[in-house]
Amino acid sequence: MEDSKYICECCGQEHSEWPALGYISPDVYARLSEQDKEEIAVIDEDFCVIKHPDQVDRFIRCVLIQKVNDHCEDLEYGLWVSLSEKSFEDYLENYDNENHETQYFGWLNNKIREYEFSKSIPTTVVTQKGNSRPVIFPHQDFDHPFVKDFYEGITKAEAENRIQAMINGIK
Repeated sequence: MEDSKYICECCGQEHSEWPALGYISPDVYARLSEQDKEEIAVIDEDFCVIKHPDQVDRFIRCVLIQKVNDHCEDLEYGLWVSLSEKSFEDYLENYDNENHETQYFGWLNNKIREYEFSKSIPTTVVTQKGNSRPVIFPHQDFDHPFVKDFYEGITKAEAENRIQAMINGIK
């Protein structure tokens, strides 16, 4: 993997820095027709709103950090979660407030290639000081292999397979 190199504080060895696995939009947005994307949706790097005739969907971009058991570096995801109107408005109002710290309930809105998703995964969205993107934590009591892997970790080989799959555009 050709990435920037660094000396790891954990083990003192040189490593290649892994890229974050970023999703450019919520899955709901990606499934819209081009016409609907123009007419009923608004999206930027951090927010997405879709105004359907019978409901409004609101999403924010977050970070999920996947523990890698046999490596000093963890795998980072840039994922989208849906929030309630109240939570979305609170996050939007405090977006530039560097001291705003709170938690929201959200639903994961990206399907991760390595897993089957029959329904969305509930998450806790934790805002961070300094205007960094919020971090998400899947609810530990939700029975799903992704949640199990989040809490138990994955191998370095699996992390590198996920990175290569995303770089190569494998779905």
